[in-house]
Amino acid sequence: MADAHNNFWIDTHTHLNMLKERSPKVAIDEAKSHGIERFLTIGTDSQDHPTVLKLANEFDEVFCTLGVHPHDAEDFANAKSWMLENLSHPKVVAVGEIGLDFYYDNAPRELQMEVFREQMEIAASHNLPVQIHTRDAEKETAAVLQEFKGRVKGILHCFSSSRWLAEQGLDAGFNISISGIVTFKSAQDLRDTIKEVVPLDRIHVETDAPFLAPTPCRGKENHSSYMMHTAAVVAELKGVSLEELRAATTQTNLKLFTKLK
Repeated sequence: MADAHNNFWIDTHTHLNMLKERSPKVAIDEAKSHGIERFLTIGTDSQDHPTVLKLANEFDEVFCTLGVHPHDAEDFANAKSWMLENLSHPKVVAVGEIGLDFYYDNAPRELQMEVFREQMEIAASHNLPVQIHTRDAEKETAAVLQEFKGRVKGILHCFSSSRWLAEQGLDAGFNISISGIVTFKSAQDLRDTIKEVVPLDRIHVETDAPFLAPTPCRGKENHSSYMMHTAAVVAELKGVSLEELRAATTQTNLKLFTKLK
């Protein structure tokens, strides 16, 4: 375990470019006052890829991912070449946000599956982890995770799925990233899963800002400072102090996102 100086909170998944009520700099400065010192800002389509990489270049504390969200699967053809040109950039730490969303069905399901698999192949060929979005597609997501077991690692981001999918993901070598959803009154099943199924050394904490502000900040625009409400609930569920959770998540993040120094 690293010494205390090398333990710091990391917002594993945020969208700094989507904030409306504060600038990225203000959000970063506020979060740093709470001990959150690294931020992974997430690419979702060809339109925001240059923006998230620009933010990563502008701020020492910010790293980014490049990927096409399942909502935007039809944009993958436009995004692919730029992604491939920039995945080797030192501030690009993962392929993401990729996956499946059969709740909104904003893109045809067959195309979502095709684009998900192709981006998993890209991650494998570039030796990068992935950040996975999954909603109402547990069986299909689990099948892809198992298909790439041993070739690709990463996180199930903003995890709010079943105990079964948590077990499937962990078995395939993927970690679980926990958002403010874990603080919601309606999320008892999720809390039970985190407490009983997910090991401390496989946990990440995130905001998914500007979305999903945790209790007691619901209804507000989410930002990285609010992650501490989520961290407090996770620490309680795992029976550890906030300092122990910070140390554990630091090591888990540095182990998975190897460019994140």
